[in-house]
Amino acid sequence: MQSGTLKKFLLILILCLFSFNLAPSHGDDDPAKIEENRAKLLSYMLVNNLGKHHFSRKKIDDDLSKAAFKVYLKQLDPQKRYFIKEDIDKLSAFAEKIDDEMKAGSIQLPVRASELMGQRLPLIRDMIREILSQEFDFNGNETIETDIDKLEFCSSLPELRERWQKTLKYQVMHRYLTLLEDEKALQKDEQSDNKKPAKSEKELIATAREKILKTYETIFARLIQEKSRDRYDRYFESFSKAFDPHTDYLPPTDKEDFDIGMKGQLEGIGATLKEEDGYVKVVSIVPGGPAYRQGSLQPEDTILKVREGKNEPVEITDMKLRDAIKHIRGKKGTEVTLTIKKPGGALASITLIRDVVQLEEGFVKGMLLKDDQLGKNFGYIRIPTFYRDFEKTRFGGNGRNSTDDVRKEMKKLESSKIEGLILDLRNNGGGALTDSVKTAGLFIKDGPVVQVKGLDGKVSVLSDDDADIAYEGPIIVLVNKFSASASEILAGALQDYGRAVIIGGEHTHGKGTVQTIVDLNDEMPFQNMDYLKPLGALKLTTQKFYRITGASTQYRGITPDIILPDRFTGLKSGEQHLDYALPWDTINAATYSKWKNPVERTSALKEKSLQRVRTKKDFLEIEGFSKIVTDEQKKTIKSLNIETARKELEETRAMREKENKGPHGKHGNGKKSSGPMTEDEKKEFWNKEVREDAYVLEAVSVLLDLIADQKALTLK
Repeated sequence: MQSGTLKKFLLILILCLFSFNLAPSHGDDDPAKIEENRAKLLSYMLVNNLGKHHFSRKKIDDDLSKAAFKVYLKQLDPQKRYFIKEDIDKLSAFAEKIDDEMKAGSIQLPVRASELMGQRLPLIRDMIREILSQEFDFNGNETIETDIDKLEFCSSLPELRERWQKTLKYQVMHRYLTLLEDEKALQKDEQSDNKKPAKSEKELIATAREKILKTYETIFARLIQEKSRDRYDRYFESFSKAFDPHTDYLPPTDKEDFDIGMKGQLEGIGATLKEEDGYVKVVSIVPGGPAYRQGSLQPEDTILKVREGKNEPVEITDMKLRDAIKHIRGKKGTEVTLTIKKPGGALASITLIRDVVQLEEGFVKGMLLKDDQLGKNFGYIRIPTFYRDFEKTRFGGNGRNSTDDVRKEMKKLESSKIEGLILDLRNNGGGALTDSVKTAGLFIKDGPVVQVKGLDGKVSVLSDDDADIAYEGPIIVLVNKFSASASEILAGALQDYGRAVIIGGEHTHGKGTVQTIVDLNDEMPFQNMDYLKPLGALKLTTQKFYRITGASTQYRGITPDIILPDRFTGLKSGEQHLDYALPWDTINAATYSKWKNPVERTSALKEKSLQRVRTKKDFLEIEGFSKIVTDEQKKTIKSLNIETARKELEETRAMREKENKGPHGKHGNGKKSSGPMTEDEKKEFWNKEVREDAYVLEAVSVLLDLIADQKALTLK
């Protein structure tokens, strides 16, 4: 039989098998059978979509299976506190079978994992109850390793008990120190009515043990109540993420949960979150929101606990993102306190007043920067994201978009005869590709801006076809590690044309891929299967971005012309630190002509900038803080001695206070107001922080150097 005929025959056979096996039963349907049939259908749909439409064209084979198994284990037991090596050995029998299970529609791994977890949970629960029923000795020299990646699964139950012993001791100790601080604050509060006698150390430690036990009882109740659908969904998520970190299976949820899965936006505190290895991590801060105004919460922070008002803190580790968000969100004006772990490992508490995030704060904003001493004016425009109202612009309407808003800000600045412009793309996570291209077009005559490679290997070039230029003077572009996707396209294009000097940290995020959302409910391949809906959605990578030079923005991101000290220097953030990220590569360069007066002497500009930065207090403090964070990240072994822990907390508090009093700007170092502000207060606050931003001030200095260099070249 010829290969083409054989493939058709096999496809028909598969369809017949699925049609037969998934036929709906009549009468009282068995819920377990329905979930099994749903899993079969989803496995077929995911294999079909990912195998045919994912950009990488990865083969669904044993190698992919091993990658999926690794992801699955991290999701199943991210803290390595439930399973022992014996369990992992049993599960490892499936490490090279996930591809076979998915193709056959016979899903066994989550079933076996559930059985093992069911055996372990009662043992672990009794273990925790027994450990917490006893007093701890906090005066010894014990230590605990806090970096999960450095730990192996325990080889035996006694070893697992020892791990829990240290874990619980560490948690109780820190909860006690928090309670002690609360107690001291209560005793100092002279306005407090019916002041109670101060609690003793023994009473506070007993309270700490009770609270930790209550937290784990809640966690166990949640794990025991987990449904088979949740277990299948975790399996499908792991299989999808083995293709690349931005490909994911999104289980069906209600509208609110779907928005959270797609956007991760919390209007309650103004932050974007993600779930990673059992933890809830901050992706970005929404401009204008409570977290932005308060200033302490930063990208890459991990949220460990949530306390609503005066209620008990809720541990959200190992909690699903949508469940964690229910604790964080709340009515405007209510108080929420987050216990967070900084990238360096330091713990901190942040109290925020929930508010509705004003969308206006997320739009393009500009202002005039005056140098009275030199009599020069410069323009500053912040582009927080590339937004576009596609519904209103679809048929030629006037929906709001970032390109038009940048153009409007440029017109406002024209009357002031600015001699240079600063475009701020820090923390800009991307957005509408259309506006990235159109915004680049405001500063070049015409020509290609970005190349996009599709599944078929064909490359399309997105160009600016409008010869009009909004501004012809020198430009500085500010970026950081959280500048991603569409913002990297704009920065890369202006750099490649020699149109601007890029200033920032070591590199941008490095997200150079495009994702498509496939609603699986609309992709139903068989008839009479509606009883298995809803099926959820599949987000998969279908395209890749390349600069006009032919280099991909994926993985490496954009390397600035001038690299400045960055408080996140030691932070492992960006595409290159994500599991199974697609690689950097190149294609042929597009045909383009450099800007008429291209920036060429960047080495001279860099040297002058370096000389200034070496002596500026703001950057010296930033370097110092960065070193502390980097050093803290390396110190993953923590003491279980209470005096040592107390000293570390005091040092952390002092460091945070110094940070809040140090050089600040809209990207998060200074102490900001957590309460609502009037429009005038917002404007005054924003103007002040831009003018005091160390990076903006250095950008102005580089503009002056650039102008001087260009004049010198003209005179030659």
